[in-house]
Amino acid sequence: MIDDATFWTLTLLLGIGTFLIRFSFLGFFGRRKLPDWFVLHLKYVGVGVLPAMVTPLVLWPQATGGETEPARIIAALVTFLVALRLSVTGALVAGMGTLYLTQALF
Repeated sequence: MIDDATFWTLTLLLGIGTFLIRFSFLGFFGRRKLPDWFVLHLKYVGVGVLPAMVTPLVLWPQATGGETEPARIIAALVTFLVALRLSVTGALVAGMGTLYLTQALF
């Protein structure tokens, strides 16, 4: 177990570090107009990050002891397809709805 002083020191340092990372982008570019090609690429960050975070949970879920189940694969495919057409929020809602529906059916 970590002692209290180490925990709070680490928490404070990580907080300062993440602030500096965010400020390095916002502080330098906050008042400038970003190039159109860069703004276009920023729109795809959500669609790129979502599959990277979810894929291990779909393929090796702890809830099933690491065994892949069809309901999670179907929900992941629906989420991916909706993310290509709509928004990240729409993809999350469609994926959750599909997961709950397929789990109820199977």
